[in-house]
Amino acid sequence: MENQENYAVKTGDWVGTLLVTMIPIIGLIMLFVWAFDSSSNPSKANWAKAQLIWSAIFIGIFVLISVVFGATVFTILYDNFQ
Repeated sequence: MENQENYAVKTGDWVGTLLVTMIPIIGLIMLFVWAFDSSSNPSKANWAKAQLIWSAIFIGIFVLISVVFGATVFTILYDNFQ
């Protein structure tokens, strides 16, 4: 009998997985569940961890750009109203 944890994830399972991750808050929660649940398929767990890493990188870049842009706008507005 094949070990249930190491089965190949089928195409239909990936379609369902991607569909779930498109739902804003639920998708993020499910990424954490798939990444850190011991009963998750190892390939799906590794994929979820990679998705979380990329999400953290993009959020960090977004925050950095927002802070720089916000500071620039604040400086321009502050100088114009002096």
